[in-house]
Amino acid sequence: MRTITTTEALAAFCEAARAQPYVTVDTEFLRERTYYAKLCLIQLAMPGTDDETAVLVDPIEGGDALSLEPLYDLFRDPNVVKVFHAARQDLEIFAVTAGVIPAPLFDTQVAAMVCGFGDQAGYETLVKRIAKASVDKGSRVTDWSRRPLSEAQKAYALADVTHLRRIYEHLAARLEETGRAPWVEEELAILADPETYRVDPDEAWRRVKTRNTAPRFLAILRELARFRETYAQSRDVPRSRVFKDDAMMELAATRPRNLHELGRARMLMREARKGEIADGIITAVQAGLDCPQEALPGVAADALGKAQVNPALADLLRVLLKARAEQSGVAARLIASAGDLDHLAAGGREAPALTGWRRDLFGADALRLCRGEIGLVVRGAEVAAVPL
Repeated sequence: MRTITTTEALAAFCEAARAQPYVTVDTEFLRERTYYAKLCLIQLAMPGTDDETAVLVDPIEGGDALSLEPLYDLFRDPNVVKVFHAARQDLEIFAVTAGVIPAPLFDTQVAAMVCGFGDQAGYETLVKRIAKASVDKGSRVTDWSRRPLSEAQKAYALADVTHLRRIYEHLAARLEETGRAPWVEEELAILADPETYRVDPDEAWRRVKTRNTAPRFLAILRELARFRETYAQSRDVPRSRVFKDDAMMELAATRPRNLHELGRARMLMREARKGEIADGIITAVQAGLDCPQEALPGVAADALGKAQVNPALADLLRVLLKARAEQSGVAARLIASAGDLDHLAAGGREAPALTGWRRDLFGADALRLCRGEIGLVVRGAEVAAVPL
């Protein structure tokens, strides 16, 4: 197993890779103790089977002797497909640290969901079903920042890109045969968009799951989430180290205005009851209380209340979705989310399921079903749509 620790060695490998149609990529990283992921290892493989076609790139061991610029140049090369599995977190690292998103891009998890491998197209499943191999799970839970790496760790990491070659070739051929390559490209456009990896503190509150939709509560929640995100980003610490979601919802409900009131919080960690975090909480709560009535946040326009959902229609849409997923071999959750179905059943007409390839496969008939233009019948083991 070859490990690259110098810029010269990386440049030589990347130069060879640029003569190939694709390169498989994976990373190992840590983010338990930081806001931004700490890159610990990069795995790369070109087509082939010899020892020179797959390498580990070690930025920790390489230190100042290793610049990743040759790799970023390879990522920018339009003639080499960069192949990942479940690419989002890997891409986030490169987008945040270097402002680079590999292109052209291929994600085998997305492709597998389009090619009939179900909703949970995990890497181990694809290795077993396509590469006819197995992955050693012994090094799955490991601290990738510690050195030296054991031979078992290196072998585990390298397997993430060596088996990926066979998986990519198989899925790419299937997509070509079925004419579904544009479907995957449509999905990958989201991963290729730099906005996907930008976290706006002003929008951080939208990620917090809460059933309380009172505008004043949401205004305070918005200010608390903004403070937490800004604080975590500036100090590179996890959000949960500032305060957790359950503590934030408690604070939004109890509205502490001073340190004495803040001290009554049951779910707030000790470190957050004093100093900068405590001051930030009190300031955020006050900002939420001072928010003018016209600027209060409400329930998102596309989040229609459950009371508005027609439950019978929602059930029919689920039956139609299941039928189309089985007939097409495309994972149901890739076609439409539960939120999409509830949105349609509540009268909404703006959802991902109504655009692009999803509309052709499911969305157009879903709208006809909502309008009462078609019904569903059982024919043998299949569900079919019939005009009314």
